[in-house]
Amino acid sequence: QVQLAESGGGLVQTGGSLRLSCAASGRAFSSYGMGWFRQAPGKECEFVAVITWTGTSTYYADFVKGRFTISRDNAKNTVYLQLNSLKPEDTAVYYCAASELTLSTNRHAYGYWGQGTQVTVSS
Repeated sequence: QVQLAESGGGLVQTGGSLRLSCAASGRAFSSYGMGWFRQAPGKECEFVAVITWTGTSTYYADFVKGRFTISRDNAKNTVYLQLNSLKPEDTAVYYCAASELTLSTNRHAYGYWGQGTQVTVSS
């Protein structure tokens, strides 16, 4: 079992930045691929970014376009998502998730999820 807890969300103006953190507890955090997803009101949950268990490979959704960066610190059992150049359409609840698969963009591949953290971008 892996327990995940996100933090770092908040209200920011267009063009601003936030750093989301996801703290993991439980077994073998370093053996899981870690992903970030988001869900806006009335929309489907969508993939944002993923990082391999080693941290050496990452993959991003097209809409990220160099604005977001995913990273992890296995010594701290934490994965991060740096959000830069935020836009109102980035407003959503952001979730981190753990998967035994590598670099999966499919939310069904993730067996463990956090409770989410709200990101609101004002125009």
